[in-house]
Amino acid sequence: MKRCLACQHHYTSSAMKCPACEFAPALEDGLQLYAPDFAKGGGGFKSSYFSELASLEAQNFWFRSRNQLIGWALKKYCKNFQSFLEIGCGTGYVLSGVSEEFPDARLIGSEIFTAGLGFAAARLPYVSFIQMDARNISYREEFDVIGAFDVLEHIEEDITVLREIYLALNTNGFLILTVPQHRWLWSPVDEYACHVRRYSALELHQKLELAGFEVVRNTSFVSLLLPAMLLSRVKQRYFKTGIDPADELKLSGGLNSFLYRVMQIEVFLIKSGINFSVGGSRLIVAKRRGQISQ
Repeated sequence: MKRCLACQHHYTSSAMKCPACEFAPALEDGLQLYAPDFAKGGGGFKSSYFSELASLEAQNFWFRSRNQLIGWALKKYCKNFQSFLEIGCGTGYVLSGVSEEFPDARLIGSEIFTAGLGFAAARLPYVSFIQMDARNISYREEFDVIGAFDVLEHIEEDITVLREIYLALNTNGFLILTVPQHRWLWSPVDEYACHVRRYSALELHQKLELAGFEVVRNTSFVSLLLPAMLLSRVKQRYFKTGIDPADELKLSGGLNSFLYRVMQIEVFLIKSGINFSVGGSRLIVAKRRGQISQ
């Protein structure tokens, strides 16, 4: 069901406006805007990055490997799900993978910036997209699965977002998260990417439990490549080299292919049940349970 952002009334998700107060989201080029004040900007990410992401992510070893892990996690832990919401869907690359694996599921992509949604809608014209602030989700008990992939670290109020996700999930629904981790990996790349934090496993686990989730799977990834990642971060931090936030996407074909093969070993090990304690990123599968702790 939907939650009216004006009067908090709950009503059927197929309705365009609230039957209690007649509030309806603003429309722009057919797109519903639930947080129009943030649609063109407002922090958390630079909307100018979307065009670069759209042209590079489908070939990049990290994005491809992350998509494989997300698809596998959905198959293993969220069998027979019927509805999926992605928070911060960007250019729609993750949703394109989900739609290929699960063509019968109802998919909705949300993004706070409309700049990203133009690329996403062009890539996936058959998927529904909305502009929305994850701190104030306009759904309640609506989705079997919600995904947020490298989004939470951009938002100061991460616990607020997790609580909103909890309320938007159906009973026994699942949350799938990926986040950057290890504070000691912080570098100018994080600053350019508008990260608020890099998580520790314990911090994320505690915040998920506080928001009402039971953690089902919790593993690092980008673990085998961590020494190279650390070396790169140390170089950026101490030698003050010039930073282009897209440098890690603009890899030569040979290097990108090699890194992808390394990541395939890691993906295989994670699928086999191995959990990595350290790594550049963390994958979490969590299940909604009980009432939110006050």
